[in-house]
Amino acid sequence: MLTPSSFRFQVADRVALITFSRPDRLNALTFDVYRELRDVFQELQRESSVRSVVITGEGRGFCSGGDVNAIIGELLSRQMPELLEFTRMTCDVIRNMRLLRKPVIAAINGTAAGAGAVIALAADLRIATPTSKIAFLFAKVGLAGADMGAAYLLPRVVGLGRATELLYFGDAIDAPKAERYGLFNRVVPQDQLLDEAQGWARRLAEGPTFALGLTKELLNAELSLDLGNALDNEARAQAICMQTEDFKEAYQAFTQKRPPGFTGK
Repeated sequence: MLTPSSFRFQVADRVALITFSRPDRLNALTFDVYRELRDVFQELQRESSVRSVVITGEGRGFCSGGDVNAIIGELLSRQMPELLEFTRMTCDVIRNMRLLRKPVIAAINGTAAGAGAVIALAADLRIATPTSKIAFLFAKVGLAGADMGAAYLLPRVVGLGRATELLYFGDAIDAPKAERYGLFNRVVPQDQLLDEAQGWARRLAEGPTFALGLTKELLNAELSLDLGNALDNEARAQAICMQTEDFKEAYQAFTQKRPPGFTGK
């Protein structure tokens, strides 16, 4: 397993905890953070000791997006091939998060802005605090709101009308509004945030990880399918799951009146 140097990474109880660790910069992203985040999410696919992931930030911010000095200033001196290399790398972070066949939970401890907002959006579930905010502020800095998959993912979470508003104006929305929009799954007190996120992650890690991975795969695939093809996909997926040890274990646990012990096989 990779050992990143640009953010903290820990594994306990089959849950990986990724913590952005530049609190003095509101956890702004650098080239190294992007690169290592891309690689860690790719590596986690093969890491059998990890069955779910929590991503959060240190201090009062989740992630404020690209560092103005470390990234944006540098990008102004680059030509198109180098710019495209960078933007493809940032998109690979989101691609690897969505392709990871394990649940990812964003524990949004403060403001998530720009690229930080899209990283939170790319997680499977989002838990926030009453003071958390989220802003897709690309248009405010002269960039397309369609960055790192935002124009693909956001309408599917909050609907086209609200996504258009959020991407056009780039305004921050607070936790109550984000929860009402369905962007935040749950809002909890600040001192309970990490416990709540890790509790969800442990619960998922104890679940049938093969079936959960297949569920995530189908959620991704069916975003662009019609109903007939979606039904065909789900029929095949269930037939596959019916051959797993976890499916047999669920039945045996039910008949023996005990909790199931899923192994992910």
